[in-house]
Amino acid sequence: MIDAEALVAELPRLRRYGRALLGDVARADDLVQDTIERALRKAAHWQGGNLRAWLLTLMHNVFVNQVRRNDALRGASEADAVELAMRDASSDGLGLRDLDRAMQALSADHREILLLVGLENLRYEEIAGVLDVPIGTVMSRLSRARTQLKAQLEGSPARPALTRVK
Repeated sequence: MIDAEALVAELPRLRRYGRALLGDVARADDLVQDTIERALRKAAHWQGGNLRAWLLTLMHNVFVNQVRRNDALRGASEADAVELAMRDASSDGLGLRDLDRAMQALSADHREILLLVGLENLRYEEIAGVLDVPIGTVMSRLSRARTQLKAQLEGSPARPALTRVK
């Protein structure tokens, strides 16, 4: 059984993560609401342990489902990233605006990894559980995400990923 007080206590973290992930307050609040609805529907499946990690896993799954649904409806894989990068950030400081734009220019996978490490302070093992990927994938995505973020902030093009030759 999920403790209602513990669930309410996680709302600020979920909202912060959702806002950083999406770059849009309204969409982030919708994502949090969808996540909480799913958590309440799936409460019987929660076996105790780290409630925050479980909720972040649910949020990740809801986010991925929404991106897939939007991509199918729009027929464009990067439409959300372009839309979010173009939003008005005039009230933000210049550095924060640049960081926000650089974060939004990253792929969803890379943005998630950076946010789970930097914003949520999760360990690699916890992130692997949240995203349902091996720890090695977490480490490689994090490395690539940091490289791409640095390139975005410095204004230089990100180096393309190396391709394997068979």
